[in-house]
Amino acid sequence: MAMMPARVKFRKQQRGRIRGKASRGNFVAYGDYGLQVLEGGWVTARQIEAGRMSATHFLHRQGRVIIRIFPHKSISGKPLETRMGKGKGEINYWTAVVKPGTVLYEIGGVEEEVARQALARVAHKMRFRCRFIKRRHEL
Repeated sequence: MAMMPARVKFRKQQRGRIRGKASRGNFVAYGDYGLQVLEGGWVTARQIEAGRMSATHFLHRQGRVIIRIFPHKSISGKPLETRMGKGKGEINYWTAVVKPGTVLYEIGGVEEEVARQALARVAHKMRFRCRFIKRRHEL
């Protein structure tokens, strides 16, 4: 099941624009290794779920996969061959807005090479360039 908010104050949102680099959520906080996005944009709920499934399938239920983003933004669209006007279209899907530097996924409890291979599979599901990063300081 794709992720989406349980309830929202307003169903439909404007598109907005993505400016600057990520100042929050830009380092590995929960696991040992992470996947950091190098470009800004939207990651759909289906892409997030596809990345989660590929990582957990590769790890064979060892280690832990943490998803650091959530799709809060609704994207609407009008059906094909519909005349102009008559209001904004219905919601098609949900996306997470990511800035360059945002950590998408984290993995903990496995060796570095296994985590690198698992996150490489996740990176193939993403529409942006991503890089593998490690935790900065051991706690």
